[in-house]
Amino acid sequence: SMAAGGAAAVAQALSRPLSCLQEPDCGRAARLRALEAIRAEVQERPLSAAVVQEVFGAQLVRPLARCLAGDAAERCRELALQLLSHGLSHGDRPGEALPVLLPTLAQRLCPPQGFEPSEELRLGLVQLLSLLLQRCGASVTPYLTDVIRILQATLLDHYAEVRRESCRCAVACAQAMPEHFHMQSESLIKPLMQTISHQHYRVRVDVIQATGAVIQFGNGKSVDDVLSHLAQRLFDEIPKVRHAVTTVIGEWLLHLRDRYSYFHKLIPLLLGSFTDEIPENMKLAWTYWEKIGLQWEKENEEDLKDKMDFSVSPSHYPKEVTRPGLGCRELVSRNLSKILPGLCHDITDWVESTRVKASQLLYTLLLHAEDHITQHMELLLRTLYQACLDEESDVVKNCVKAAELIGTFVSPKVSLRLITSAFGKTPKPSCVMVLTAVIRGSPKEILQPHLTDLGNTLSQPGVCQRSEEVFYMEQLLCCVQALIEVCQEDCKEISLQLMKILVTIMAVPSSQHLKEKVEETMSSLAEVQQLDSFLYLYKHHIIQLMEWVSVSCDCWTCYSPEILQLDVIATHSGPVIGEALNDFILILKTCLQPSKDPQMRLKLFTVLSELLQKASETINSQGLFPSYLETVIKDILAPNLQWHAGRTAAAIRTTAVSCLWALIHCEVLSQKEILKVKDGLMPQIIAAMDEDSKITRLMACRIVGVFLKVCGGQFDEDKFTSTYTEVLKRLDDASCDVRLAAAHTLTDWFKCVKDSDVKSAMETHIEFLYQELLIHLDDTDQNIQNAVLEVLKEGSVLYPELLMKGIEGVVHKHQTPIYCNQLLHHIQSAKESA
Repeated sequence: SMAAGGAAAVAQALSRPLSCLQEPDCGRAARLRALEAIRAEVQERPLSAAVVQEVFGAQLVRPLARCLAGDAAERCRELALQLLSHGLSHGDRPGEALPVLLPTLAQRLCPPQGFEPSEELRLGLVQLLSLLLQRCGASVTPYLTDVIRILQATLLDHYAEVRRESCRCAVACAQAMPEHFHMQSESLIKPLMQTISHQHYRVRVDVIQATGAVIQFGNGKSVDDVLSHLAQRLFDEIPKVRHAVTTVIGEWLLHLRDRYSYFHKLIPLLLGSFTDEIPENMKLAWTYWEKIGLQWEKENEEDLKDKMDFSVSPSHYPKEVTRPGLGCRELVSRNLSKILPGLCHDITDWVESTRVKASQLLYTLLLHAEDHITQHMELLLRTLYQACLDEESDVVKNCVKAAELIGTFVSPKVSLRLITSAFGKTPKPSCVMVLTAVIRGSPKEILQPHLTDLGNTLSQPGVCQRSEEVFYMEQLLCCVQALIEVCQEDCKEISLQLMKILVTIMAVPSSQHLKEKVEETMSSLAEVQQLDSFLYLYKHHIIQLMEWVSVSCDCWTCYSPEILQLDVIATHSGPVIGEALNDFILILKTCLQPSKDPQMRLKLFTVLSELLQKASETINSQGLFPSYLETVIKDILAPNLQWHAGRTAAAIRTTAVSCLWALIHCEVLSQKEILKVKDGLMPQIIAAMDEDSKITRLMACRIVGVFLKVCGGQFDEDKFTSTYTEVLKRLDDASCDVRLAAAHTLTDWFKCVKDSDVKSAMETHIEFLYQELLIHLDDTDQNIQNAVLEVLKEGSVLYPELLMKGIEGVVHKHQTPIYCNQLLHHIQSAKESA
C-alpha cells in the first residue's frame, strides 16, 4: 500500500508532461521540457524499486519507447533512452517491459526499416539490450530471434564501440538462456568472423571472447567455422589478442561439451602458444595445458591404469626440458595421426610466418609423442628433408631440433634404415642434415651397433662424392663431427671410413674455406682414439687410403676427383707419405705415361714437384726415396721431357724439369745416380734450354751446369760441342737471370774441357767461343759483364795466346774497355806465375 501510495503521487505529477508528449502537434521544445519533467520526478527522487516498477510498467514504458522509436529530435531520443535504462536498472520486474522494448530495439537497430543515425545512441541502445539480458535472463527466450537479428546487425556497426558492446551483449545472451541459445548461436558466427580482423585490437579481443562464449554455450559444431580465423589471430602482433585466443582455446579444451571430437583441431592451437614471445602468454598456455592433461587423465583413469604404473621416464631425455605429464603426452599421441598431415603441409607453406610457427609446433608435438613418432616416420622425414632447405633459418633450426628428438625416441634400427635408404635415391644436403640431427639426439650406446653401416654408407662414392656443392660438403662435415662427438672412442671402428670422407671434403675445390674445420675434425678423430695428432691417422690408414684412391687410376682423366684426393693424401700426410712410396710411385708411373690425358699429368706433376721441394720432410722422410729414383727418372721424368706441341705439354715439361732440379737441389739424386741417368736426360735438358718458359730455361741451364761438374770428364767432342753451342745461345736470352745462369754453366764447361783429352781437338771451337764471349764482355748490363769476365778468366788457361789476339782485335771497339784490360792483366799475371 505504501508503494501504491507513492506510485499514485508520482503518477499524479507525471500526468501533465505525459499528456503533453501524447499530443500530435507537440513541438520539439515542449517534448524536451516534458521529458525533463519526467526525469525530475522519476530519476531525481529516492523511489523504492516497487514504486519505480509501478510507474514504469503502468505509465512510462510505452510513451518512452514510442519516443525512442520515432522522435525526430536526437536529444529527445537520448533522454527517453536514459529514462528507460533507469527504469530497467531500478524497477523490480524488468521482464514486463520486454514485449514493448524488444520490438522497439529491433526496429531502431535492424535494417531495413530503421537505422539510428547517432553513433552514441546506437551504443546506448545496445547497452540497453545488454541490460535487459542481464536483468531478465531466461525470460528473454521468447525474443531470442529478435536479439540475434539485432546482434547480426550491430556486430558489423561502423562504430567500433558498438561492435565491442555487441560482443559483450552476445556473451550475455549466451549466458542468459544456454538451453535455447544453441539453436540459433550459429547465426552469430558469420558476423563475428567478419569483424575478427577489425583494425582496432580491442574489438579483436572482444570478438574472440564473444566467439568463445557463443560456441561454449551454443552449438559446438561452429568450432569448424572459426578455427582458421582464430589460428590467424595467433599471428596477431598485439599480445593481448593472442592472450585472448589462448584463453578461449584453453576454456574450450576444458569445458566444451563435445571437446573430445575437437581435440585434434584445438590442441595444435594451444600448443602453438608455447612459443609466444610474451612470457605471460606462454605461461598461460602451459597452465591450461597442464589442467587439460590432468582432467583428461581423471576422465580416462580406467583406460590409463597400466600406463600410470609403468610410466618410467626415458633414460635418455633432452637436457633442460621438463617432460610433459602423462595426460598431455597421451592426448598428443592419440591425436597425432590427425594433426601431422596438416602440420606437415603448413611447414612447406608459402607464407614464412606459417612455416616458422608450424616448425615450432612440430618440435612440441614430437616432444609429447615420444616413441609414438615411430609410426609417422615416413611422412616426418619427407617433410624434414624439404623443410631443412628453407631459406628462413628459424624453420631450419626448429626442424633440426625436431629431428634430434627422432634420435632420442625412435630406435635407430628404424630411423637409420629409412634415412640411409633415402641416400640411395639422391642424397640432398637436407638428408645429411637430418641424419646429423638424429645422430646428435641419439644415446651413444644405442648408436654403437650401427656405426659400421653408417661409416660404410657415408663413405660410399655415391654419398660422399655425390655433389661438389659447398652446402652439401658442409653438411657432410657436420655429420662426421656429430658422429665423433656422440660416439667418441667407438669411432675407432670406422676411423678409415671417416678419413675417406674428410679427405674427400678437403679435396673438393669449392670447399677450401672448410680446410681448417676438416683438420680440426681429423684432430678430434685422432683425440678420441688417444692419438697425438691427425698425422697418426694417416700413419694407420695410408696404405688403405692409397688403395682406395687408386682403384681406377688407369682410367683417370683430369676431371677425376681421385686426383685431388691423392693430392690431399700425399701432401696433407706430411712425413707419412714416405711410408707409402710403393703405392704412390706406382700410381705416378701408371698415370704419367705420355699417352695419358695431358691436363691430368700436369696436375700430378705439380703434386710431385711440391713434395720434392721438401723431400726430407715428405717423400724422403724415411730415406727410402733413392731406391725409387730409377723408376722416377726413367719411367716418369724422361718420357715427359720429350717435346710435344701445345701449351699443356710445355707446362708438363716445365714441371718435369722442376722435379729434376728439385731432386738435384735437395741432393736426393747423388753423383752416382747422375752418372747413371745422364745419357738418357742430357739431350732433353739441352733442348729444354730453348723452352718458351723462362723458369724452364733457367733450371735447364743450372741442371746442365751440374751435369758438367759431375760427369763432364766423360764427355766426348760431340757432347762438348752440342753443350756449349746451346748454352751460348742463352747469353742472348731475354731474361737477365737466364743469361747469368748460362755464364755460370760456361765456366763449368771450361773447367771440364781443361781436364779433358779432347782439348786439342776443340781448338777452333774454343777460338769461336772466345770471340762470342768478348762481344758479351761489352754487354750493357754490368752484372753480365762481370759474369762473362769470370768465364773468360776460367777459359783463358786453355789458349791464352789466342785469347790475347782476340782481345787486341776488339778492345778499341768496346764502350767499356776496362773489362778487356782486366782480362789482359789476368792473363799476364797467370803467365808470370807459371
